[in-house]
Amino acid sequence: MDGSALITEQAAEFRDALPDGGALIGLDLGSKTIGTAFCDAGWNFATAAKTLPKGKFSRDKAVIEGLIAERRVKGIVIGLPLNMDGTGGPRAQASRAFARNLSVIGLPVLLWDERWSTQSAERDMIAMDMSRAKRAERIDAHAAAVILQAAIDRLAGGLF
Repeated sequence: MDGSALITEQAAEFRDALPDGGALIGLDLGSKTIGTAFCDAGWNFATAAKTLPKGKFSRDKAVIEGLIAERRVKGIVIGLPLNMDGTGGPRAQASRAFARNLSVIGLPVLLWDERWSTQSAERDMIAMDMSRAKRAERIDAHAAAVILQAAIDRLAGGLF
């Protein structure tokens, strides 16, 4: 792992970096937590996983590396919180910086537009009649699953 991993916002470029597919991890970066989700190697479905407390990057990276090794992950999808007009603000800059720092792991990284992910996850959890307390506890992991599912739908469908 030479630290030269691809970081892109282009689904086609990410897909080209993974010609054989492979399991992916999705990350939703909150200010206090990191939501995680995983998809199968065939890029069919994403499932919410753990919500990690966010701390020092070195600790966060070590935890994420452990999850990657455990699931034999081949690529990383990180939510990119763009403004409604498509521009990036401070949160988008923070996500890009996190991606750059995480790229030392050596896996390709796709930054995926996450403008509606939290709202979509919230709606889904309300529809499941999940209590407000449970929703607050799990929202970032569910948002990570929404982000990852949107990305794999694009990747598997070939619509670029």
